[in-house]
Amino acid sequence: MDESGGSGQPRSGTDEATERHGEQRASSAPAAGATRSGPERPEHPTGPTPPTAAPGTSEASPSPDRPHDPTDSARGAATHSDPSSGAEDGAEVPGASPDQAEAPAGSGSRDEAGPSAQDAPHGPSDGAHPHPEPEHPRTLAHSGTGTGTGKAQPPRRGREPGGGLLMGRPFGVPVYVAPSWFLVAALITWVFGGQLDRVLPELGALRYLVSLFFAVAFYASVLVHELAHTVAALRFKLPVRRIQLQFFGGVSEIEKEAETPGREFVLSFVGPLLSLVLSGLFYLAMLAVEPGTVPGVLLAGLMISNLIVAAFNLLPGLPLDGGRMLRAVVWKITGRPMSGTIAAAWVGRALAVSVLIGLPLLTQSGALGATQDHVGGMDTVTDALLAAILAAIIWTGAGNSLRMARLREHLPELRARSLTRRAVPVETSTPLSEALRRANEAGARALVVVDADGEPLSLVREAAIVGVPEHRRPWVAVSGLAQDLTDGMRVSAELAGEALLDTLRATPATEYLVVEDSGEIYGVLSAADVERAFVKAMARPS
Repeated sequence: MDESGGSGQPRSGTDEATERHGEQRASSAPAAGATRSGPERPEHPTGPTPPTAAPGTSEASPSPDRPHDPTDSARGAATHSDPSSGAEDGAEVPGASPDQAEAPAGSGSRDEAGPSAQDAPHGPSDGAHPHPEPEHPRTLAHSGTGTGTGKAQPPRRGREPGGGLLMGRPFGVPVYVAPSWFLVAALITWVFGGQLDRVLPELGALRYLVSLFFAVAFYASVLVHELAHTVAALRFKLPVRRIQLQFFGGVSEIEKEAETPGREFVLSFVGPLLSLVLSGLFYLAMLAVEPGTVPGVLLAGLMISNLIVAAFNLLPGLPLDGGRMLRAVVWKITGRPMSGTIAAAWVGRALAVSVLIGLPLLTQSGALGATQDHVGGMDTVTDALLAAILAAIIWTGAGNSLRMARLREHLPELRARSLTRRAVPVETSTPLSEALRRANEAGARALVVVDADGEPLSLVREAAIVGVPEHRRPWVAVSGLAQDLTDGMRVSAELAGEALLDTLRATPATEYLVVEDSGEIYGVLSAADVERAFVKAMARPS
């Protein structure tokens, strides 16, 4: 993707085991009365998936316009970095609306009717989900905070991922420049300006303008490097979330992993390959201009910088491109992508230690071109700081890669069928109190508003129920608390793993209608239940 928290176990027919606040009494819970559940679908592993960051374990659910990432907000799935990006793979769990947070129970409240919904399993057969019942089950009526208005607020659609200043959309992929880029641009301008002062002293203050042009041209080369990854990913039909230029280079956030080790190798190699091609082109252009001039110095600098970018990225350790190439090789040999990830991640950690110790030593020895006379105290401190930053980025990226691999192992455990709550159908004019009574009798945990023909129209949101005081429930129709169903809010009961997360991410909402392949209503899936199940799965050792 480490993570911990999220009490209880996901199961159908129960509220996934959130804890009640204080001495709260169980109240009525909506859920599925007349819906049928089919037999459990056997769990099957899905292919390796590259998901993004980690939902917290608090009761409050994340906002729909910024879904949580279960491991790290490491968004994207497979990320390909230029010189030394610390971006990571990540999988997102769709979040729920902020109004799903815990609400304190009102004092002296009474249950609307009957036994708690946790007493009934989902579906006709007992024991289909042999999870122990929570000691203090909480019913739907007290499971979230109300808005105080009793009105259901439609979830907002997720905003497009940001990441800085939007520069354009080559191949339909947004390219962002992070604020940290301006810092590194100023640093390059200052350092390269000092070099120009020794080579071309006649430039005077203009050397900084030339240096700024070099900084922009260098990052344009980095963008070309990242576009190589992007084009290859799109060629393999892998969605690319965005490209971001940042302090230490750039990141292409590819939302899925390549399906074969061969594609993984190609996808990783094209970036350094294009940097080598650019270095060669700058070398040929340098031969055509007079040395010791501004064009000659700029072309030489760009040639060397692209060569360094290519060489650094080819180092065989995650999260660098060379580490992904090593992962592909080990994956091909062993047949297990996890083995490749483990090998490349540990090589990456060894590489981080080598950079931390070796870079300052190489500088001091003059192996990088500087003579002993030109290496001063400030240069030594600068080299040590640079080495520490690079080592930290590589070490963190390697650790994130291991966490993401672990996430991919657990993704198949998320299955819509096993996480779905029972639901009872009610007509639009049904009073809330009557709907809760029916749900309680049916042992259900959700309400589906249907028309006269039994076709589902909307879902009554948990948080909206809590917002209605108990004494007003007989006068409030369920239609006023419901969220209209959209196509994206209907999910198949057979979805599992990455396919389930992708479907929920496409339409952020708090609840989803789960249907059988035949179109029959199976129940209601809560985004909060998915999040808790994900956190619980991640807390288990591999």
